[in-house]
Formats: sequence, C-alpha cells, structure tokens
Amino acid sequence: MDWIKLRRRLLHKLGIYKILENSLSTSLSVLGFLSIIVLGLSLPYYLYDFDGFYPQVLAEAHGMLFDIAIIGILIFWLNKRGETRHQIRTYLDEIDDFRRWVSEEAAFRTAGNIKRLNRHNISELNLAESHLVRTNLNDVILSHSNLNLANFSYAHLIGADLAQCRMNQSIFHQAHLNRASMSECYASGADFSKSFLIGADFSKSFLIKSNFEEAALMEADFSNCELSEANFKNANLLKANFSGATGLTPQQLTEAQNLHLAKIDKPLWKLICELNPAWADR
Repeated sequence: MDWIKLRRRLLHKLGIYKILENSLSTSLSVLGFLSIIVLGLSLPYYLYDFDGFYPQVLAEAHGMLFDIAIIGILIFWLNKRGETRHQIRTYLDEIDDFRRWVSEEAAFRTAGNIKRLNRHNISELNLAESHLVRTNLNDVILSHSNLNLANFSYAHLIGADLAQCRMNQSIFHQAHLNRASMSECYASGADFSKSFLIGADFSKSFLIKSNFEEAALMEADFSNCELSEANFKNANLLKANFSGATGLTPQQLTEAQNLHLAKIDKPLWKLICELNPAWADR
C-alpha cells in the first residue's frame, strides 16, 4: 500500500498524470521520445553514409505525402459524410420527438430542423400532426411531404414549395402563402380560411371540402382541380383561374367576394350569371 502511494507521488511530481490527461501533450511526448530513438539509431548513417541514406529518406517522404494525399483525404471525406448523416438523423429524430407537442418551442424547433434539412437537400419529410403555428418557413421546400393534420396557422410560407404534398385536414388559418406552389396536392378538408394565397398554385390538386372562406386568392391557380364542396364564401378571387376545374357548382362561386377577371369555363359562368346577374358585368 505504501509502495502504491509512493509511486503516485512520484508520478505527480514528474507530471506524468497531466501528460496522460492531455491528449495533445501525450502525442507530442510520444513523438519526441520516438524521434530521439530513431534519430539516435540513424546518427551513424547521417555521419558516415549520408549520400546513400538521403535517397531512402526522400523515398519514404514521398510515400508519406501519397498517404496523406490519398488515404488522408479519403478518411476525411468518409468522416465528413458520416457526420452529415448523423446530423440528418438527429434533425429527423427531433421532428419526430416534437410531433403532437403543442407549444411555441416545438414549433420553432421543428421549423429550424426543416430549414437545416433543406440545406442538406432533404425535402421529403413526415410532418403529420406537427405544430408549426407562427413559424417562418418562407421559401422552404417540402415537396412530396406528409403534412396531414399539421397546423400552420399564422405561419409564413411565402414562395414555399409544397407541390405533391399530402395535407388532408391541415390547418393554414391566416397563413401567408403568397406564390406558394401546391400543385398536385391532396388537401381534402384543409383549412385556408383568411389566408393570403395571392398567386398560389393549386393546379391539379384535390381540394374536396377545403375551406377558403375570406381568403385572399387573387391570381390563384385552381386549374384542373377537384373542388367538390370547397368553401369560397367571401373569398377574393380576382383573376383566379378555374379553367378545367371539376366539382364546382355555381353556388360555391356566387358566395365569393370578388370574381372580377376570373377565368371560369363558359358553361359554369353562364349558370353563375343566371344565379347572380350582377356578375355578368364583372
């Protein structure tokens, strides 16, 4: 027991413990120790056979450079790729962890993870039932994502790419979606009430029972959409495009606030004018 204590005191005095605790100091110490041994053993060659020894040193140096250039760079690339995959996995796991958590922190943490994944060119995400109220998601790319039952109320999604998403029963109440791309989406029962959708692209989307009440839909594109039972009550449809849309009834559009310069197929427009002659002078 006394011998163990004596050894520890000796190691502390020599600073060995500090060296072992510091990886850099340990590496430098090992390098210095091995350098003394190698240079000591090589001293006769330096003194008496330098001309024959020097080419061999250069050959080894070239081999070392090759190892650094090829193997070192390869290892660096593999490590970087591994770190990137780990980061992506972490962001995806956090999105899953915050799912169904209705809080401001959950919303902003999820929004941050979406932007980070976008920077890694990851856009197809599972955001079903996520809480994203009042978040800033301008210009994000979420094409082909699952947004079913997600809540984007009061969020900013200006210029966002939501093409071919599933957003059935999602909530976009008073959201800012100007110039957003939502073509070929499945948004049955989605709530866009009082939202700003100026220039939004809904072409070829399924919008059955979607709610656009009091929404700003100027120049919005609903061409070739399925719009059965969609609600356009008091919506502003200035220059909106309904060409080729199916499921529309005259009653749906006569409840709109404004149909001025809207593109509507002639048979449907004729029925709208019969119901409300005031629209004939649009």
